[in-house]
Amino acid sequence: MNRRHGQGGFTLLELLVALSIFALLAAMAYGGLNTVMRSQQITTQQAERLAQLQKTFFWLERDITQAVDRQIRGEFGDPQPAMVGLTLGERRLELTRNGWRNPVGRQRSNLQRVAWGVRDGKLVRLYWNVLDRAQDSKPLETEMLDDVEKLELRFLDDKQKWHDVWPALNRGVVASISLPMAVEVTLETGREGRIRRVFEVAGG
Repeated sequence: MNRRHGQGGFTLLELLVALSIFALLAAMAYGGLNTVMRSQQITTQQAERLAQLQKTFFWLERDITQAVDRQIRGEFGDPQPAMVGLTLGERRLELTRNGWRNPVGRQRSNLQRVAWGVRDGKLVRLYWNVLDRAQDSKPLETEMLDDVEKLELRFLDDKQKWHDVWPALNRGVVASISLPMAVEVTLETGREGRIRRVFEVAGG
């Protein structure tokens, strides 16, 4: 009887030690798993942000490099230059561009009027379905990038001089060329800081 009793289960102390070791191992495993999951989440967020930035500058480049010398009529019939660059307001850049794809063969031009600006911390791209607008012509809008603090533009004329607005003014007289040679775009975001790109204008 004594020998059979001595061969019984674990003592309370042994059970407590085993539970403590198991709890310690479980905590270490959870901590490691949590670190891996957080790292994966951060990596995914960074990859998505990078893709968003690449998409934004891809569309900026396409719009600017394909700019053409085509004036339009505004909502009230007033003529608008082929490209307009401003330092104030929501719409900082507006231009006419070539290469508007028409895969279904609609009866429309292959030219497109687009605009870029910042509203509520977001960089937005707008475009119109028509070039010469009426009062009921409303733009379609796409949010391209968030966490945007500032959008700055500069325009290079044919004399290799930079201007903050376009059409450029030279002693109160509008420059002789309708399109700049290049456009410098500077974005300031809360995450990446200042990002600067220069795009050549093919029609300039």
